[in-house]
Amino acid sequence: MKEKLKKLIAYYKPYKLLFYSDLFFAVLGAGVTLVIPLIVRYITNQVVYYEPPEARQAIIMLGAVMIALVLLEFGCNYYIAYFGHMMGARMEADMRSDIFGHYQKLTFAFYDNQKVGHLLSRITSDLFDISELLHHGPEDVLISVIKIAGSFLILVNVNARLTAAAFAFIPVMFLFAVYYNKKMKQAFSRNRAKIADINSQIEDSLAGIRVVKSFGNEKEEMKKFDRGNNNFVEAKKTSYRYMGMYNSGLNALTTLVTVGVLVAGGSYLTTGTVGVSDLITFLLYINNFTEPVKKLVNSAEQFQNGYTGFERFLEILSIAPDIADKEDAVHVEKLKGEIIFRDVSFHYEDNAEKVLSHIDLKADAGDYIALVGPSGAGKTTLCSLIPRFYDVTSGEILVDGTDIRDLRLNDLRNNIGIVQQDVYLFAGTIMDNIRYGKPEAADEEVVRAAKNANAHEFIMSFPQGYDTDIGQRGVKLSGGQKQRLSIARVFLKNPPILIFDEATSALDNESEKVVQQSLEGLAKNRTTFVIAHRLTTIQNAQKILVLTEDGIAEEGTHEELLAKQGVYETLYYGKRRGNVHGAG
Repeated sequence: MKEKLKKLIAYYKPYKLLFYSDLFFAVLGAGVTLVIPLIVRYITNQVVYYEPPEARQAIIMLGAVMIALVLLEFGCNYYIAYFGHMMGARMEADMRSDIFGHYQKLTFAFYDNQKVGHLLSRITSDLFDISELLHHGPEDVLISVIKIAGSFLILVNVNARLTAAAFAFIPVMFLFAVYYNKKMKQAFSRNRAKIADINSQIEDSLAGIRVVKSFGNEKEEMKKFDRGNNNFVEAKKTSYRYMGMYNSGLNALTTLVTVGVLVAGGSYLTTGTVGVSDLITFLLYINNFTEPVKKLVNSAEQFQNGYTGFERFLEILSIAPDIADKEDAVHVEKLKGEIIFRDVSFHYEDNAEKVLSHIDLKADAGDYIALVGPSGAGKTTLCSLIPRFYDVTSGEILVDGTDIRDLRLNDLRNNIGIVQQDVYLFAGTIMDNIRYGKPEAADEEVVRAAKNANAHEFIMSFPQGYDTDIGQRGVKLSGGQKQRLSIARVFLKNPPILIFDEATSALDNESEKVVQQSLEGLAKNRTTFVIAHRLTTIQNAQKILVLTEDGIAEEGTHEELLAKQGVYETLYYGKRRGNVHGAG
């Protein structure tokens, strides 16, 4: 816990001046609340016995002093509320930047096992709770300690026995609070997990809203949501039971303090050991030492919320990317594109069964290689190893004679362009989405890339041309249009190595022809790996690799493989007759 707290405190460092000024005004404001009852005591104890003109003058002067103190307290509270919250907001922004930056570093293996809703809750609600703790935590504790200690020192000088009666309830209040805060800790953790589940379910449902509506499954989605929502309510029940106990318990104990002071003070009045002005002073100070106890309890609750959120925050930051640059990784600007697989085997970390086993292949710079085979043979996985979306389990992959693990990851990926079956376009304009391939590109370069991808014509058919907003994930475009934009993006990137992952499999015949032309234009003079959908589209490949569960079963040109009358021939004629799609 000590190390975690050090990391939490480190976020104050850039805002030290703001932090210390916030604490200064918190102390000043707390001091003001301690002074005002003393002035009231002085008036009731001394001023009321002055001669009327002198008393009136003293009361006016002391009234002006109290008004000035109230204005000072107002200024202190405003500074704390505004500048203190701004400090918390900036620290929250720093944390959000840290966790989002870390999300960018984590690999496919991490995202394979995560729900977006859970990741989203760590960057929104968790961080809000942490920022509230970072802002209010130290300030509330300091104010509370000053008020409790200050009240005790002042009151013990007024009347020690009455102080003992008043403060007798404080240890009970603290013990009560500590007990129920422990009970709440687990309940808060469960609440976070449940709300993260709901976020994940909502995100999933809204992202697939077209599928939901096409199947008329709105009621089914509501049932799923209601299940998660009810689980959340059940989790909340426990925490609210504990919250109800300590809030109502503390209120009762606060009232008991007042009752205790009145009973004790009343009895002391009868014996003459306490004056009326002293009893009034004690009653005025009750709020000054019971209200901080409540604040400390709330701080404890806030700490549970914030610290639980911070632990979840650190959980993510502590996950080291399983694919990262070596310390001595080689920097390369432009690769030629020769790729060699040497005895490559691979399995996913949560499954010992090998997806690829002892793969050997060589692609010279500029080669056009097609991968075919039944579903699950590992075609997509093989291509995912080249840009190091996953690392090989054994063996090595060389690019231009260098093991890809010895190259800087960013340099390697900058030299690879990928066109996938499932195109992802970002919300924004056509221009923005194409420029994603080269963020610094000029408009003319973007237009040239679109022309090369056979996309310029349909783009200009829109009233706003390249400034057309395509909607979330490009919902306003057809499948063929989206695919051509993704190809334009790669044209703009201009990499020496290409991977086409079933890039035309979801398109109709007419769209496929246009996209196929774009792909062939893009593949010229580049090392290209094509995961084939329709085998008729790869007849001109320099080399076709037939992958099965046992590895590369056959390789050769289209004619050579047909002549072998093996797996490829079966796939080719079987697909042509049945028009079966060969994903993998």
